[in-house]
Amino acid sequence: MKLSKRLQHIEQMVTADYTHIWDCCCDHGFLGASLLSRQAAQNIHFVDIVPELITLIESKLQKFFPHSVSAWKTHCLDVAKLPLQEYQGKHLVIIAGIGGDLMMQFIDDIQQKHSDMNIDFLLCPVNQQFALREKLITLKFSLKNEVLVKDNGRYYEVILVSSSSDTDKEISPVGHDIWQSVSAEQASVVKQYLDKTLKHYKRVQQGSTVDIVNIISAYNSKT
Repeated sequence: MKLSKRLQHIEQMVTADYTHIWDCCCDHGFLGASLLSRQAAQNIHFVDIVPELITLIESKLQKFFPHSVSAWKTHCLDVAKLPLQEYQGKHLVIIAGIGGDLMMQFIDDIQQKHSDMNIDFLLCPVNQQFALREKLITLKFSLKNEVLVKDNGRYYEVILVSSSSDTDKEISPVGHDIWQSVSAEQASVVKQYLDKTLKHYKRVQQGSTVDIVNIISAYNSKT
């Protein structure tokens, strides 16, 4: 089971001592299985709303992880309805592979339902990154880590945040660490992504009645 470059980066960003990790919209469960293999948490939860996928994952987990040190559990449900209150300890909710609009809705629902809990979210939206970041800022989340990944010709922001605003760094609407590079290869990825993003918003500006000059200006500051 080889993870895509995107999933590898998400997997590598799971470093804290979590009691429960929730692999949401888990698809075929490759990410959760990798976390289970290295015992990344005491409990790994696989969550998807598609019954056939959950049945398949359940079967594979029973076959390949019958005596796993870390416990695992499958959940066929809407991500907005995660039963976090039923499980004691520190939670990490991973949401990847979906649009930023739906991701914001999930985070909003989870946060409203569990406003008394300190939850970490590891997020990788396929679009609407600026809007998602603004939502996280509105919710007073704090930043733990962020990386920019190019995988199969597409660019992804992977953002690790906490629902607590007491620690770590502030979230930037356009990101901060994702524009840093320590290699020529990553510097090229950063430039390509910035160029692509600016072109996108300039096209949007031309055909829109909504003024997004502030967004373009924010990304221009990274050039």
